[in-house]
Amino acid sequence: MVAHPPVASITRRSMFGLVASTAALAAAPLAARGFGSGFTHGVASGEPSQGSVLLWTRYVGRGDADRLDWVIAKDADFARPVASGEVVASADRDHCAKAVAEGLEPGQWYYYRFIAPNGSKSDVGRTRTLPEGGIDRFRLAVFSCSNYGFGHFNAYAHAAQADDADLALHLGDYIYEYGRGTYPSAGEAHPQRMLWPESEIVALADYRLRYATYRSDPDLRRIHQLLPMICIWDDHEIANDAWRSGAENHQSDTEGEWEVRKAAARRARLEWLPVSEDAYSAYEVGDLATLFRLDTRVEGREEQFNLGKVMAGKQSPEAASAALAAFRDGAWADPQRQLLGAAQEAWLGSGLRRSRGQGKVWQVLVQQVVMGKLATPPELIDKLGDGVPDYARRRLRAAAMASKAGLPANMDAWDGYPAARERLLASALDADANLLVLAGDSHNGWAFELDHQGVKAGVEFGVHSVSSPGLETYLGSIAPANLSGSLVSHNPGLKFADTSQRGYALVELTKEAACAEYRFVQTVRARSTALADVKRITSAVGSNALQI
Repeated sequence: MVAHPPVASITRRSMFGLVASTAALAAAPLAARGFGSGFTHGVASGEPSQGSVLLWTRYVGRGDADRLDWVIAKDADFARPVASGEVVASADRDHCAKAVAEGLEPGQWYYYRFIAPNGSKSDVGRTRTLPEGGIDRFRLAVFSCSNYGFGHFNAYAHAAQADDADLALHLGDYIYEYGRGTYPSAGEAHPQRMLWPESEIVALADYRLRYATYRSDPDLRRIHQLLPMICIWDDHEIANDAWRSGAENHQSDTEGEWEVRKAAARRARLEWLPVSEDAYSAYEVGDLATLFRLDTRVEGREEQFNLGKVMAGKQSPEAASAALAAFRDGAWADPQRQLLGAAQEAWLGSGLRRSRGQGKVWQVLVQQVVMGKLATPPELIDKLGDGVPDYARRRLRAAAMASKAGLPANMDAWDGYPAARERLLASALDADANLLVLAGDSHNGWAFELDHQGVKAGVEFGVHSVSSPGLETYLGSIAPANLSGSLVSHNPGLKFADTSQRGYALVELTKEAACAEYRFVQTVRARSTALADVKRITSAVGSNALQI
């Protein structure tokens, strides 16, 4: 791996500007709505290849459109520029501008910036192309589930300070759609993290303002400035528990057509993030790995099952158990049920075979939801204290009953689509893949061994959230060690669980092993880069097993 170039030269100026911006936002609601003029949100990069990278900025000038110059160089002083061009920041795109820098060399760090018509300059960003040919090591900083209202984005801050990754991955829930006082509630919300707009986001202007609010965070702005990021969307970029034709948190009678809302969310995301329009894509990391960016959320996903509906109206435990058994053997086990959709599933299967045929060591799925099998231990009911809310007790009781019937608790994960999971794992085995699955969504940390009909087929690192609360919020009366211990002992494929801490994971790929270093931050209630703990888990190439 190429050593990281120094970043001190672009630190002080950027951070002074961010501090002033953050203070202004906290003091003035009108500033929060407008975010000022000029280069309002720094710079970002993404979609790297061996010879190109996508560059992003936002510039608000006096008119509806401003032509910006961009330049990319091998040094932070821009004495050695290698590519340049022009791009327009227009009101039609919320003043966001994106340009593709091409003709770059593989596996190299670059610096870039934008220049406005008045001569003002953006922050200096740093980015990197993907390597080509032989490579011994590659590191990924992996994030998910960053809820602005719950607290500070200290995971981003630590990753920027550690500066030991080659590429950042965000596995979804980059933003949340809820209105102020919903999630988090008024009592849970951080008093200094003011959410805009105040209402739930539904229209294009809403989504734009929510992205603007999130992107004003100094630590999110900083990590984008220092690393190229591959982003995928999950449900909260649109609405909770989204699927291809709707969402749990979308009511058509009051919020309009689903396709209109989804299009607005997609457009704002394309404007505000350094992402391509492709629903799914592959990225080659030299001879070491292929990263497959998937869409497990809306591209082909059928509607989630609801265990509450399965048991609705059943007047006795026996009747509820019978309903669960019928569901288990019927709709849940439907061999045609889709999560990826047929087209993406075929593309992935072909890609796995191609990657292995080209001699790539690792086949990495960069995707949203947990793939490992996870059922609720029934004995958790006996460990609940008196202070557990009724809704949490009811939810846990239903999950325990489902577990006794041989069903998982979370129908929004791969567990709700078992036939699709089996098809994917069979495809990985057929390709002789070294399958590594990365997952977000759950807010908790997991490590699974994945099997297909008793044969080990891959491993999974499920990363904990940046700031969104985990199971400790709902099951706080159970000591975290007891909860994780029960989950691991009850689920054969689960080898590690952390249900109470926030942070991110650094995933290192070598030709011998894949290693996840789970980094847990001390707090999200105050800005800090201090870690509370670190956990390292390794999988040797060819083993499809975890070393804890």
